[in-house]
Amino acid sequence: MSKEPVHIIGGGLAGSEAAWQLAQAGVPVVLHEMRPLCKTEAHQTDSLAELVCSNSFRSDDAMNNGVGLLHEEMRRCNSLILSMGDRHRLPAGGALAVDRHGFSADVTASLEAEPLVEIDRNEVAGLPPKSWGQVIVATGPLTSSALAEGIRDLSDMESLAFFDAIAPIVYKDSIDFSKAWFQSRYDKGDGSDYINCPLNEAEYKRFITALMEAEKTAFKEWEKDTPYFEACLPIEVMAERGAETLRYGPMKPVGLHDPHRDETPYAVVQLRQDNALGTLYNIVGFQTKLKYGAQAEIFRMIPGLEGAEFARLGGIHRNTFINSPRLLDGTLRHNKAPHLRFAGQITGVEGYVESAAIGLLAGRFAASEQNGEQISLPPRTTALGSLLAHITGGAEAETFQPMNINFGLLPPAPAAANGKKLRKKDRKPAMAERALTDLDAWLGNSRAAAE
Repeated sequence: MSKEPVHIIGGGLAGSEAAWQLAQAGVPVVLHEMRPLCKTEAHQTDSLAELVCSNSFRSDDAMNNGVGLLHEEMRRCNSLILSMGDRHRLPAGGALAVDRHGFSADVTASLEAEPLVEIDRNEVAGLPPKSWGQVIVATGPLTSSALAEGIRDLSDMESLAFFDAIAPIVYKDSIDFSKAWFQSRYDKGDGSDYINCPLNEAEYKRFITALMEAEKTAFKEWEKDTPYFEACLPIEVMAERGAETLRYGPMKPVGLHDPHRDETPYAVVQLRQDNALGTLYNIVGFQTKLKYGAQAEIFRMIPGLEGAEFARLGGIHRNTFINSPRLLDGTLRHNKAPHLRFAGQITGVEGYVESAAIGLLAGRFAASEQNGEQISLPPRTTALGSLLAHITGGAEAETFQPMNINFGLLPPAPAAANGKKLRKKDRKPAMAERALTDLDAWLGNSRAAAE
């Protein structure tokens, strides 16, 4: 008997991953992506899973970092996003950075080649009709106004939002390597995964002063009370919190040595490779709401970037999300419209990988429902399970804000073999080992149920 398709609204990381998981489970999909018919403030292409901000999926250390553990769990779940990320990997020390164009092109090609996936390039203006059956809303931070209004009306609540900022990208051949050098902090990775531009104390203070005095993008009236996400603050907002804030944040010099001056710099600006050719580098942590003219002028104050040419200047856009702990059940269904599931950043997770992970779970849950199987939740001890639990009830609804995956969301580390509490350095590896063991057991049970 032919199955009814599951409709997915949004072809970003979460929607693409959800479509892939459904198709792998034998369920047909209609993936609705409004680009290029309707453009957004941040996207530049019509590719699926376009990376609009950084090209980094962050740490790939499964034993000591929450997002690294999430990477490994998703790989074991046959994630399209992680598979394509690994295929288009770029040097980035212990992080997983990707060639953004090759990555999104291959995600698009994979879904276009999948017989069970139909891609519809039209806007879904408002809530979909119930005749569609199961729907996954994965519209991300730039949900169209018509659909956002429908979600607000359904949820009987005001939309929550914060600003997400985009870092600038520099052409490598415009960087002055008589001042800049290649080195990873503490020589991680192959030891030379980043370009470093040093500042002495006087140069740093001039830079901070210029940041504070520069012309910024003016907020619209309806945007003025929108809070920033703390992990993605514009550099000028960080600078406003104190003159030394950037030196202890994205411009920290620890673990780096300037070979030109034979000294540890007072502050450092790092750039990370942004494409497979190695011709483009993004300025790490330099998301900004400065006006374009001010950006070019101020960033060229950085030693090594005096002649910098920019492939893209920084920008800023509004990011909307729902109060998931109040609205969603444990399988991501809306409590007032159970035929609607939500996935990705709109659920209040933050980060590329976290968004794709919730898309992965939404796709699996919808597939189980469509196939008449009992839905099995990932164990709470896993990164997938802890992230899901956080947004569907673990977080405090009254103060809910977007969250990255971290070990603090997982249950405490198990005791050592002798029953004593583990040493601090052993706790994360123990939690990671437990997570992967429990995930494998869950996947085995899930496969058995499908068979």
